[in-house]
Amino acid sequence: MTKPEYPAKPRPGDRVAVLSPGAGLPALFPQPFETGLRRLTEDFGLVPVEYATTRRMGASPQERAADINAAFADPAIRAVFTSIGGDDQITVLRHLDRELIRANPKPFFGWSDNTNVLAHLWNSGIVGYYGGAVMAEFGRPGAMHPLTRSSLRAAVFGSGEEYELTSPGETRYVSGRWEDPATFESEPAMEQAGGWIWHNADRVVEGVSWGGCLEIVGWLMMADREILPAREYEGCVLFLETSEEMPSGEEVYRTLRNMGERGLLARFPALLMGRPQTWSFEAPLAAAERERYAAGQHQAVLRALAEYAPDTLAVLDVDLGHTDPRVVMPYGGRVRIDGPEQRIFVTY
Repeated sequence: MTKPEYPAKPRPGDRVAVLSPGAGLPALFPQPFETGLRRLTEDFGLVPVEYATTRRMGASPQERAADINAAFADPAIRAVFTSIGGDDQITVLRHLDRELIRANPKPFFGWSDNTNVLAHLWNSGIVGYYGGAVMAEFGRPGAMHPLTRSSLRAAVFGSGEEYELTSPGETRYVSGRWEDPATFESEPAMEQAGGWIWHNADRVVEGVSWGGCLEIVGWLMMADREILPAREYEGCVLFLETSEEMPSGEEVYRTLRNMGERGLLARFPALLMGRPQTWSFEAPLAAAERERYAAGQHQAVLRALAEYAPDTLAVLDVDLGHTDPRVVMPYGGRVRIDGPEQRIFVTY
């Protein structure tokens, strides 16, 4: 297939859609959503436009798809931002109007469950953006993290320039509850974090990116939705990360193994693996337990690569996806990984 092309970017003052293709969580947690809308307006100069299901929990797949189709069809809307993720966006895919979307390409920002729509856009020839959720990045308590803000600004407004990703040296493990107003009185407590982990870093790899949340990619494979024949990904850069559900190392290995058995893993000369989230309200791990969990995921990834793609260049603990701070990854855009120099560049 023809590799995705970059859609035109918005400018300050433009109208942008704010949608909830996964879950209408703004209805349950208005504070991070309102904070995110304010920063989208005041800091980025964009005019957010909400749709029928943006603040509605329990909207049907057809209703959520109708909002996506309408946002792409409206010539006054210059980009689409998602509020947050979810867990059933795969049911929305069959209701999207691919020809309408292909005829009206726009930047789409989202991650986690939004892997579904981003894969749909990739297959429609449109570069998307893995990042930029209104409630998470824009609505972060206290302030946006400088690394996130810089990456987002480059992704939203940049046009063709290379942007170098950098490791922040810190991360947020423990979160405050969104329903507690006290959470938003200060920034999250950050802790020191290790840098990126390099594997087979003896070459430079450049290619078009594809991937997303590992669990969602697994679901797409099971449902046989938006996954192309393995040959279509030849030479692409794979990026993956895991969610707040914190799948075990064994589950991570099994999903990657299945990608290997499908012939996918060997097609990618490089993999960027996100820094895993190692704490949740359901699994409030202590520091030593967090380290063990992260190490188990690293081992699972390297085990799968050793079996199915032993020559692949890999970088682990890249700050994308379910982590804080997070950078935006182009979904279908150019990525250049310089192994000898241990540097990563993306083109938004």
